[in-house]
Amino acid sequence: MDIISHGLWGGVAFGRENKRSFWISFLFGIAPDFLAFAPFFASVILGFAEFPKFSTEPPVPDGIPQYVHSVYSFTHSLIIFAALFLIIWLGWRKPFWEMSAWGLHILFDIPTHSNAFFPTPFLWPFSSAHVDGIPWADHVIFIPNAALLIILYLYFFVYRKQHAEKI
Repeated sequence: MDIISHGLWGGVAFGRENKRSFWISFLFGIAPDFLAFAPFFASVILGFAEFPKFSTEPPVPDGIPQYVHSVYSFTHSLIIFAALFLIIWLGWRKPFWEMSAWGLHILFDIPTHSNAFFPTPFLWPFSSAHVDGIPWADHVIFIPNAALLIILYLYFFVYRKQHAEKI
């Protein structure tokens, strides 16, 4: 799934309490991809690396540095997410629910990434198991994703607000 959709899903799922909660959830929703890809894209912008060749297909994974793949495995692991969520819960003595947007990101990526480009290693470091899913850019995924996000945001931030004002 694209990074903006991940943020929007995180925000609508875990950040409806207030604006601060929304933005924290949004950031946790984009964090797995941002942490994996932002350093590489920064190095491309600064001229330290070459941008992978794109056509209508995803770039060849070998054109992306190994460190990106390593960070991607770390940030897209349900094992790592669960361990960090539990550590924070125990440390704060209460769950930090906005952080759940990170877990939701992983759950959405499992069926929406194919073997062709960054399959989601959700059981890393114990297993490299992944699902050969339908790429998120395929119209079968992309159109329903966009439609559902529009419907949810209209409901939560327009309809629900207007309905609450009438009460």
